[in-house]
Amino acid sequence: MVSAVLFVIQLLVTLVVGIYFYTQLRQQRKTQPAHRKESGREFDRLQKMRALKLSEPLAEKVRPETFQDIVGQEDGIKSLKAILCGKNPQHVLIYGPPGIGKTCAARLVLEAAKKSKDTPFKQNAPFIEMDATCVRFDERSIADPLIGSVHDPIYQGAGPLGVQGIPQPKPGAVSKAHGGVLFLDEIGELHPIQMNKLLKVLEDRKVMLESAYYNADDNATPRYIHDIFKNGLPADFRLVGATTRSPQEISPALRSRCMEVYFRALEPEEVADIAFHSAERAGYSMSHEDAQTVGRFATCGRDAVNIVQMCAGLAQMDNRTEITTADVEWVIYSGHYAARPEQRADTENRVGVVHGLAIIGSHQGATMEIEAVAQPGNGKLTITGIVEEEEIGSEGRKIKRKSTARGSLENVMTLLHSMGYRTQDYDLHINFPGGTPVDGPSAGVAMAVVAASAMTGRPVDGHVAVTGEVSVRGLVKPVGGVPGKVEAAEYAGLTTVLIPFDNQLERFEHTTIEVKPIRTLEEALDRMLLPAEVALLSAQPNAAQSIPAAVLSAEEHTAAPNS
Repeated sequence: MVSAVLFVIQLLVTLVVGIYFYTQLRQQRKTQPAHRKESGREFDRLQKMRALKLSEPLAEKVRPETFQDIVGQEDGIKSLKAILCGKNPQHVLIYGPPGIGKTCAARLVLEAAKKSKDTPFKQNAPFIEMDATCVRFDERSIADPLIGSVHDPIYQGAGPLGVQGIPQPKPGAVSKAHGGVLFLDEIGELHPIQMNKLLKVLEDRKVMLESAYYNADDNATPRYIHDIFKNGLPADFRLVGATTRSPQEISPALRSRCMEVYFRALEPEEVADIAFHSAERAGYSMSHEDAQTVGRFATCGRDAVNIVQMCAGLAQMDNRTEITTADVEWVIYSGHYAARPEQRADTENRVGVVHGLAIIGSHQGATMEIEAVAQPGNGKLTITGIVEEEEIGSEGRKIKRKSTARGSLENVMTLLHSMGYRTQDYDLHINFPGGTPVDGPSAGVAMAVVAASAMTGRPVDGHVAVTGEVSVRGLVKPVGGVPGKVEAAEYAGLTTVLIPFDNQLERFEHTTIEVKPIRTLEEALDRMLLPAEVALLSAQPNAAQSIPAAVLSAEEHTAAPNS
């Protein structure tokens, strides 16, 4: 009897529970179709968006696919290969202006490194690309796409583990690049906090994460999360940072951990070549003359491609397949493109004019004419151009000082006076035209030569350029940027470059221009100053065309070279 009662009670309980779950299941089935229908609509909308594509931009069509497609960066690519394709690849910083192929070169070098002998890069080594200007992070470490972060349980969307109070590590780009390359574009714009975090990762090759919600004794925490908090997330990668800034503007701590590679600005002929082939890839014809016009106004490959694409649009509106001169000129005019300065040098022998050498932009060499006029006076010195004053120091404390160019000129005049030139009898005006910022010490020898020319009336050899710092004892000291300066003189059509003896490199022996190392100012004067009788009548007016008698003794130190 008792057993029968218990059976009935058990049966009733079973029926009640069954009815409850049946009711819940029906309600769930009623709501699921609505969710599924909405999810299906969103998925279909997403697929339609993916199927809709515009035509491929010309910039994508002409993106370099091989090393041969990257114009003008043979030396930079060779350096990248030497750094990344060996047994022990290093971190590297690439300096250079925009639109010259830094990103493409880094990607291609990684592919080449995978094929190298004894390389540590595996075939599946990732190439993770980020732009430092767009790295959004939270100072509370809630989110950090570069370094990584921890999703604590208090945050929305913490998921099942968050419900259990378990913090969840989220890997950043440095961990996603593990075993490969992290390419960080515009690394000079990285936030200082992020820079310090990145330096720590480069040092430790791992990312250590922290959370106030982590409990090392919690057995409910998954084993892998315990391992991450104990040993960190792996981040053994090679950093390739690209920047358009100068080395002095980059964190010294970062530079000390990286090799440095310099990509140069493209020459007009190289930009013209990019423009010509871009038109071909777009299906349009362009004359070489029009491509050269593009090269004179475009500063990089990206500019050239943009000009060509707009020209192609004009041709398409007229149902043409040929890009005309009128198209190119209209785009240049409407786009307000400025012509690049002419780099060909005037090789006439002139009094008071010398070819100096400078470094502009991203370590690109350039020739510049330094001019001087000497008039009878009492030794007054005037120097003009972007050399007047310099500002040094940090944001909190800045001081202004006399420019190094002006100080170098004073050294030059003291030296010339000791060599027998009556500098006290002339007012000397030296000008650096063109608006190019001047590093005074490296222009020391050039200023000495042009000053001596102006005071003696002897013309300067127009086929020769010179760079070097000069001491008050007449010694020529080494300067920076000599390889780029030699290339600039060669491109400008000069035949000889005088450089400090300590800057001499064996590679200069294989250039088409004569590179002559000098130790003293007298060597420069002997080589560059010509006899007064060969001065051109068309030379610029100079109040000291004749050789003063007081300087004749100094002329013995500056005998004319063999012509």
